Amino acid sequence: MLQDHITVQNRYKDFIKKISETETVYALKDDKGYATSYSNESEYEDGEPVQIICFWSDAARAKSCIENEWNRYEPSPIPLNEFVENWCLGMNSDGVLVGTDFDSNLFGYEAEPLELILDIIEEFKISGKSLNLRKFENMDDLEIQIREVLED
Repeated sequence: MLQDHITVQNRYKDFIKKISETETVYALKDDKGYATSYSNESEYEDGEPVQIICFWSDAARAKSCIENEWNRYEPSPIPLNEFVENWCLGMNSDGVLVGTDFDSNLFGYEAEPLELILDIIEEFKISGKSLNLRKFENMDDLEIQIREVLED
């Protein structure tokens, strides 16, 4: 089980690096919405598992999960700035987790949306790049606001 945990952690780190380089994430989408799953680790206060919306770092990984209940889905690219500002912030408000680079067994890293944004910001700082944001002055502004929310 420890090996699985290490594999998932490494896959999450690779997810952060790749989406920071390409500035794109992928979701699986059909005419009814986006691919979701349920947490293996977290549950709501009523004991129900927390909902997860799944995202991948490339279209090929996303395609590898098109089977069973997701057999009518197609990979859909999402610009990273939209993912950060709309998806992650919205998912945080809704109490939903981010599933990253799940495999065909729906096994992957389950991230808190605000923590994921902070990890993306950190990767951008390391690479010396900046993400163009529409709702925030810059990445520092976004980081400050997220840290304030997390401290409350």
